[in-house]
Amino acid sequence: MIDPGSVRKILEELLRTSRLDTVWLSHWHEDHFMHLDLFDGLPLYGSEDIEPMLSDLEIFIDAYGMGVESREDWRRYFLEKFHYRPRKIARYLKDGEIIHLDTMNVEVIGTPGHTCGHLAFYFREPQILFMGDYALNQFGPWYGDHYSDIEETIVSIDRLRKIPAKIWLTSHDAGVFEEAPEKFWDEYLNVISERERKLLNLLNEPRTFENIIDAWIIYGKPREPETEFKLIEAGYMKKHLERLIGLGSVAMDGNRYYKI
Repeated sequence: MIDPGSVRKILEELLRTSRLDTVWLSHWHEDHFMHLDLFDGLPLYGSEDIEPMLSDLEIFIDAYGMGVESREDWRRYFLEKFHYRPRKIARYLKDGEIIHLDTMNVEVIGTPGHTCGHLAFYFREPQILFMGDYALNQFGPWYGDHYSDIEETIVSIDRLRKIPAKIWLTSHDAGVFEEAPEKFWDEYLNVISERERKLLNLLNEPRTFENIIDAWIIYGKPREPETEFKLIEAGYMKKHLERLIGLGSVAMDGNRYYKI
């Protein structure tokens, strides 16, 4: 079982009728472990990098970049809706490792960027690539967490693109691609460039970080609950500002950012 975050009734049926012996996690996000409590009797496999978030709710919340505001609400949210409980990984999966199953071999592919420790899985014989949250959707790549990274995201996408798969599986949106998704790779990567173009245009005039968040570059307009979506918007903008400052395209004057 990879990422038990889908329909609980279906997972319960699989648990009753299938010969499941392990659970693998592609990464630590709550929508991917939501029903992990059903499989507490099975060993859990995943990247060593995700274990801190799985083992402590406070570390988990910190990894999203959440401050003290509404922290108790977030604790309740993850405990009640996503059944969060501390867990340990029984076996660390490592980039390049080959796992030998009864009928096929699975290559573990390190794909950090979306989160630290994100993994993809390539089922070699049927040439099926499970890409986790590199979803090839119109929204574009997610890299809004504290440990997310834009450059690593780009490298991981390029790496996944080169794998000789015949079927591509993602965790969201279209989900299954049975033909080479060439244009989707390009469009997915281009979202990063488009976000930076909009941010640089905004910074033709000096802006505070609060001004930048209020521009809603990621979501296009305010979303509800606003506190949650502003947190995500801030996470993305922080990553882009760090990248553009590193590239020498943006600088700061006091508490304002401006394009060079």
